[in-house]
Amino acid sequence: MLQFPDMALRKSNEGLVAAPIVKRKLSDHVLDRLKAMITSGEYPPGHALPSERELMASYGVGRPAIREAMQALANMGLITIKHGERARVRPLSAKAAVGQIDLVAQLMLSASPTMLENLKDARRFFERGMVREAAQKADSADIEELGQLVEEQAAVVGDAEAFIAADRRFHGKIAAISRNAIFDAVSEAMLGWLRDHQVEPSATIAQRRLALQAHAAIVNSIKARDPDGAEAALLRYLDQSDA
Repeated sequence: MLQFPDMALRKSNEGLVAAPIVKRKLSDHVLDRLKAMITSGEYPPGHALPSERELMASYGVGRPAIREAMQALANMGLITIKHGERARVRPLSAKAAVGQIDLVAQLMLSASPTMLENLKDARRFFERGMVREAAQKADSADIEELGQLVEEQAAVVGDAEAFIAADRRFHGKIAAISRNAIFDAVSEAMLGWLRDHQVEPSATIAQRRLALQAHAAIVNSIKARDPDGAEAALLRYLDQSDA
């Protein structure tokens, strides 16, 4: 039987019934062509795309189709659009890719209370692996930086917002030690979502000091190349954070 990619066939009592073919919008065709040129490297990162007028002439379509396609590319994180300038291809990175789901993640967390608990569980699972990686891969410079981050956090223990910012830098550094750009990007995203949906500034100074002790224990275990000890210290920190 011949296969028609744009036609869905289904069985009925009377035989095969063809679903109607849906005509694609002009902007979809423009989007496909521009996206292919970006992903193939024909338009590399930093490259300015042709002007709207040039694209209209090249593709034989009107301005609305061009603008709709360009906005779709921007929504995908493939280009940046600034008023009065040509659109440019964005550098492709893990952080840019993960950043594209920020809005959806924020909406999910706002719409469903259980999603915050799911996110905490995901962070616990993720960071247990990250801290074990750090205990195996950290070099002397990494360990020194972690120690400095703990000192910076201790210096702002009386300032809730500054303390949380320092906390994020500490855990972000642990993920960065993996030398894996995707781990780094996921860590940054999860910590950002938690920051926006938790009431951590209400933690007491005593609770923050406990967090500092856990961080110091994590650094000591990483320095000792002790993945089990680093993981245990991390779990103490996370348990205290949820208390």
